[in-house]
Amino acid sequence: MTAALVTATVLGIGGLGYVTVLGFLASAPEQISRHVTFAIFFTFITLLAHSMTMFYLIGKGKAIREAVTDGGLSDELHLAVARARRPVFSTGTLAMALTMFAAILGGGVDTGVLPAVAHSLPAVLACVTNLLAFRAELVALATATDSVTEVNRLLE
Repeated sequence: MTAALVTATVLGIGGLGYVTVLGFLASAPEQISRHVTFAIFFTFITLLAHSMTMFYLIGKGKAIREAVTDGGLSDELHLAVARARRPVFSTGTLAMALTMFAAILGGGVDTGVLPAVAHSLPAVLACVTNLLAFRAELVALATATDSVTEVNRLLE
């Protein structure tokens, strides 16, 4: 499951980066149309990947906590996962909000209501924040995997 989450997140963030470059280079209507089409797709993929990772970490944390409690093990195993996933929820939520904000402003640019810079700046910030969220997710996923391995070892 971890590999699928990492793959989906890499696909989404890589796609957002590609779409951002497409947006800066677009000048003809068909190029703008390609930018919009890909942007919608990769926005959905990115939002789905971040939210799936958050739900996975919630479930994995609960499973570790229950195993630690049932097995009479040290609470530190569960607390390590809780500490590692905390930044995922803050940065991940910010990344998803900025991604949605940039997408919504992109609609305003497309209709001519807003200037392009009103969409460009949030789009670049969304890409950076998504990378920071991905880093936090990798740390949390690795910590959860290590904790599961340790709990399984101690319970055997």
